[in-house]
Amino acid sequence: MAVTLRTLQQRKQDGAKFSVLTAYDACFSRLISEAGVDVMLVGDSLGMVLQGHDSTLPVTTEQLAYHTAAVARGNQGSLIMADMPFMSGATLERALTAAHALMQAGANLVKLEGAGWLADTITVLKRNGIPVCAHLGLTPQSVNAFGGYRVQGREKSDAERLIEDAKHLQQAGADVLLLECVPRAVTAELVKAVQVPVIGIGAGPECDGQVLVMHDMLGITPGKAARFVRNFAADGGDIRGAFAAYDAAVKDGSFPAAEHCF
Repeated sequence: MAVTLRTLQQRKQDGAKFSVLTAYDACFSRLISEAGVDVMLVGDSLGMVLQGHDSTLPVTTEQLAYHTAAVARGNQGSLIMADMPFMSGATLERALTAAHALMQAGANLVKLEGAGWLADTITVLKRNGIPVCAHLGLTPQSVNAFGGYRVQGREKSDAERLIEDAKHLQQAGADVLLLECVPRAVTAELVKAVQVPVIGIGAGPECDGQVLVMHDMLGITPGKAARFVRNFAADGGDIRGAFAAYDAAVKDGSFPAAEHCF
């Protein structure tokens, strides 16, 4: 049975975890979805892991639509979420244009980076039949404004603002929230404060779902791995086994562990 937004909402109500992995092509899409992973994210991370850029900023809507279509052709029942690229949320017109292209390419919902100011855009997207995941915390498209890839919400005022933004965006119509690089204690408060599913990456096991970049969890990304990454291919299994192990570890609560949290 295909995974839908209602599936994720039911998982949250039942206290059951769900898994998310990035995917960029039909071959890996098939393997990931066959392994039981619930959601595939066509991430703008492709700018780094596929194109070799040092950030996600150069990725375009056209490129994301191309990869979303490829992932859709290989999909065996997972929910497909596609990233909205850098500056696509700057105006309502840009947001509608980008989301239109991604949904027509095969996405089931789009992911938009930002904060509370996204509320009006999310409301308009929802009005036009486009489900939205709001990405909060460390938003990689704002890496230059942040001065690097830094944990967000450490200060009390920042944590309170993050939680208020989450509640505001839920009220505006966000179907899912994604938290990146947020202290575990802050995540626990935020998850309790909202009713929509919350996906985490470096945000602790309190989240309803977990996401990793496929290349990271396979241990093939050059350089030092981020704290929140676990190499699921390290045990010597094949790629299919790594995907299945990741899905199982998220759902049984063994990933992320304490060493993956802030």
